[in-house]
Amino acid sequence: MKVEHLRKIIAYSNKNREEIYSMVKRFCSFTGIEYDSDLLNILQIVRSSFQKKDYFVFEIPFTDDEIGALCYRGDGLGYVVVNTSLPKVNVNFAIAHEIYHVFFGENEFASKVEFADDHYYKHEEEYAANLFAGMLLMPEVSFRRMYLKFRDESSGNEVDTIIRLMSYYQVPYMAVLIRCLELELMDGKALPEQLFNFDRVQIRQRLADLWLDESIMDASNRDDYSHIEKIVERLGRKYIGDEYINERTLKKVLHNMRELYMKIKGE
Repeated sequence: MKVEHLRKIIAYSNKNREEIYSMVKRFCSFTGIEYDSDLLNILQIVRSSFQKKDYFVFEIPFTDDEIGALCYRGDGLGYVVVNTSLPKVNVNFAIAHEIYHVFFGENEFASKVEFADDHYYKHEEEYAANLFAGMLLMPEVSFRRMYLKFRDESSGNEVDTIIRLMSYYQVPYMAVLIRCLELELMDGKALPEQLFNFDRVQIRQRLADLWLDESIMDASNRDDYSHIEKIVERLGRKYIGDEYINERTLKKVLHNMRELYMKIKGE
């Protein structure tokens, strides 16, 4: 990531922190969880909350590894499709990012999963969604406490501190670095260049060196498509019985779904 983009992110965070924090508290109130508690399984929390907002969450491995999730609202229902071909840490952040779009956003987005893309921050809503995700997944009180603990365990080594925080909160490396800068736990003017350019191979190796869980860098490749198809077919049969649609319409819907699914998977 270029330094100027990082500065824009931190400047946006400083200006909008209170507003986004109020959104985090509203979401947590809606879901019935403490707003300053660590979320151990974000998808489990989100799935039922999204259903209350008439959104379904599906997990499908995409061929495009730059998209973390897709958020779409139709005439009746909304859909969030999560890309499970990506590392678990990226998926977690993408899910939290989509919470903002579903609950507070005005537009539909295909959400990137990294912070490194120079064209990512064209929309203010994307800045807001990432700030929201960081606050939700790394609550301030908890994060400050764990930062001090892991910095001590790392003998002051900044990279190892970030890696330990990344493993604990199961979020992307750059998300942790940005959260540290937002909370002024690190001096942005004095950070070494290598801190901004730590790639996946280096992260995995450092996780291994520190005896941390390397699987957070693996993709689950979970695929919900067959389950989705069964739901649609079951509802379609009901609608046929109620004479809302005919057999031909249902077959066309299932065919179109299958074609779209194949495109998403790149088959």
